[in-house]
Amino acid sequence: MHIKSSETGVLRVFHIDLPREAIERFTTQAGTGEWPLQYALGAKSLRADFVEVINVKDLGDMPLSQYLINAHDVSGRDFDAVRSRLDALTGFVLVLPSQAFDRTEQDLTISAPLRWIGTFNEPTPSSTTAPIRTASAKGIGGGASAPAPKGSNASLWIVFGLLALIALGIIFAKFLLN
Repeated sequence: MHIKSSETGVLRVFHIDLPREAIERFTTQAGTGEWPLQYALGAKSLRADFVEVINVKDLGDMPLSQYLINAHDVSGRDFDAVRSRLDALTGFVLVLPSQAFDRTEQDLTISAPLRWIGTFNEPTPSSTTAPIRTASAKGIGGGASAPAPKGSNASLWIVFGLLALIALGIIFAKFLLN
């Protein structure tokens, strides 16, 4: 499974085939850096902040597919094709959004106790607003932040003023030292 460094908006779902008492040890990164979950993914880089482990029991009456719709806004043909499979899962599920891979290009080699269930695209926001066409958006407005009119040499005069002050300071310092 290839992860591009530029990947965004992709969600991967895996079933974790472990008993409840082994889940925490498997999914938690140890202080020594050892992390069985990262090893089972074969990932070079994995950000713990974006690793989501779900106990399907904790969802109560909500099917896993509905949780993924609500929490991650997934949809589409690929998702619809595996909804019944998602809803039949028991135990623990691993959900990894693109951010979990820390913008690192890598090839995953999935091994037990993980079993890949599906890869889904989160919807991309569409821009439905019209561009702003006001004078201030074009930079033609008044106010303190308005650009200087063309032909203005204000910045040039400031530089000359600073140079003149420095020169006067040097002359004055020499005058005092003599």
